[in-house]
Amino acid sequence: MASYEIRFRKSVGKDLDPIPKRDVRQIVAAIAALANNPRPPQSRKLSGSEKYRLRCGVCRVLYEIQDDVLVVCVVKVGHRKDVYRG
Repeated sequence: MASYEIRFRKSVGKDLDPIPKRDVRQIVAAIAALANNPRPPQSRKLSGSEKYRLRCGVCRVLYEIQDDVLVVCVVKVGHRKDVYRG
């Protein structure tokens, strides 16, 4: 399987600011692993959209997969109670 390129929306940097540094390291490691396997067993496809969710403790990573160009685009990162809103 080919390796995927990881891209981030500009807003993801702001999303990571309030998260504790220990959790940010865990999130970054989980995102880096998406390059080799964009659909790991612990990810779930969100209903109603073409986005996927990855759990990292109490935080969630929302991302989109573009298989035709081998790109994983991280859309949003945040606490589980806030990440699915608007």
